Amino acid sequence: MRLLVVEDEVRLASLIKRGLEEEGYEVDVAHDGEEALWYAAEDRYGGIVLDVMIPPPDGLSVCRQLRAQGRWMPILMLTAKLDVADRVAGLDAGADDYLCKPFSFAELAARLRALVRRRQEAEREQLLVGDLFLDPALHEVRRGDVVIDLSPKEFDLLEFLMRHPDQLVSRQQILDHVWDFAYDGTSNVVDQYMSYLRRKIDRPFDVDSLMTIRGVGYRLRATRTG
Repeated sequence: MRLLVVEDEVRLASLIKRGLEEEGYEVDVAHDGEEALWYAAEDRYGGIVLDVMIPPPDGLSVCRQLRAQGRWMPILMLTAKLDVADRVAGLDAGADDYLCKPFSFAELAARLRALVRRRQEAEREQLLVGDLFLDPALHEVRRGDVVIDLSPKEFDLLEFLMRHPDQLVSRQQILDHVWDFAYDGTSNVVDQYMSYLRRKIDRPFDVDSLMTIRGVGYRLRATRTG
């Protein structure tokens, strides 16, 4: 599998490249946003390690552009910033996971393996809950024949719910599986994204499939009701 490392610190980029090659990957390295986008357009990568603070366009912009182009390889973002808001910005831009500097190479490699494995497993299976359809490989969502446009994080959230139809899932379960990092438990980010999702998959179709169980969590009903 070929990976792309995007890091402007030459020594760090070299260390990551060497470590990943020892893990058995083929690795390309880009040192700025323009070079990263060029590489991504030229090859089909199995994953990207992407630093946020690179020469323009920065990592967030690169991530958004790749997702807008329909490129859904796993993206692990690197940052020196520890604020939850900064990590949320990266994940909302379409990143799959976040790793704060300084980090151990063992953790980076483990997170990459988990992301790649999860993506490979997810892409094998199309999901259907009632008349709601989701294709992980094509990154497509439809209700009936109507295509629904979702942001990367909305897509991930819906995919998790559709893998657990008619099951009660807690906010913490959603944070653990969709946001995939230690999140501030007092945040209402899950509630916000549930609201965004409801506006797109339910309200335009006059249905009520996404239920809030007050104080407990959420449930996606398999039976269409309106």
